[in-house]
Amino acid sequence: MKLKMMYSYLNSDINLIESELEATIEAESPLLRQASLHTLRAGGKRIRPVFVLLGGKFGDYDIEEIKNVAVPLELIHMASLVHDDVIDDAELRRGQPTIKAKWDNRIAMYTGDYIFARALELIGEVKNPLAHQILSNSIVQLSVGEIEQIKDKYIFDQNLRDYLRRIRRKTALLIAASCQLGAVVSGVEERVHRNLYRFGYYVGMSFQITDDVLDFTGTEQELGKPAGGDLLQGNITLPVLYAMSDRKLRAKIENVHEHMQQADIEELISMIKKSDAIEKSLAVSDRYLAKALSILDELPQNRAKKTLRDIAKFIGKRKY
Repeated sequence: MKLKMMYSYLNSDINLIESELEATIEAESPLLRQASLHTLRAGGKRIRPVFVLLGGKFGDYDIEEIKNVAVPLELIHMASLVHDDVIDDAELRRGQPTIKAKWDNRIAMYTGDYIFARALELIGEVKNPLAHQILSNSIVQLSVGEIEQIKDKYIFDQNLRDYLRRIRRKTALLIAASCQLGAVVSGVEERVHRNLYRFGYYVGMSFQITDDVLDFTGTEQELGKPAGGDLLQGNITLPVLYAMSDRKLRAKIENVHEHMQQADIEELISMIKKSDAIEKSLAVSDRYLAKALSILDELPQNRAKKTLRDIAKFIGKRKY
């Protein structure tokens, strides 16, 4: 089953979120508006707003309240991607030219800042103090994760703890907040929204590890960007960490630089795929996925719970 089919019963609310996203990034500046819409219309799974909606289904569901956290969360994610593409000098995302490629770095940075500012403006509509606390902490951690990734580029002497801490901040905590915030603004009891947070955290860890594996096993058409891009940009992911346990592979990996020939990076990708690095990485992803699924057993029974289970299994096992 395709991912979107799992939550098709939410389509009317998802369409509302999509309309709100487009309305929110309207700008007086034609260039800023064009660049922001370029990012939005490039697509994406919109998995964070979906998690917000599903979390809300455990309480007093009101889309007018829930959209005030669902839209900002997606905007924060979008802004981080725009900034990421500048840092990584990325030409493609989701098969489309990035803002920095279509315009330039300065336009991309200001567009990311604008999208982020619009998210903060919308958050002001949320009346729940706990929701503000969760959102602000998520933004802080995301920023720290981004800085860590910059600091750790092309530093090959890293360990598993370094990697897990980085993806926790860059990816998992925002997904965790998405699951929790819908429940918080819907007035659920603390035990339920805390369990939703834990579920989202473990799913987020599994999601990012799987993404890092797909960077080696997916095709450019599937990924919407060249395979092996993370390694070429100096991002040391879990498959790379495991591959470096082989002395010959480590020597080759340590020679990676941003101006490497495509044939050389393709050869290295092939060697990593033939090692046990992919299998070991997927085993770690599976352990996080199992933790996420076990937490669902502690949540009240409803349709949203089944959907969360289906999405978690899809995320852990997706091909691209």
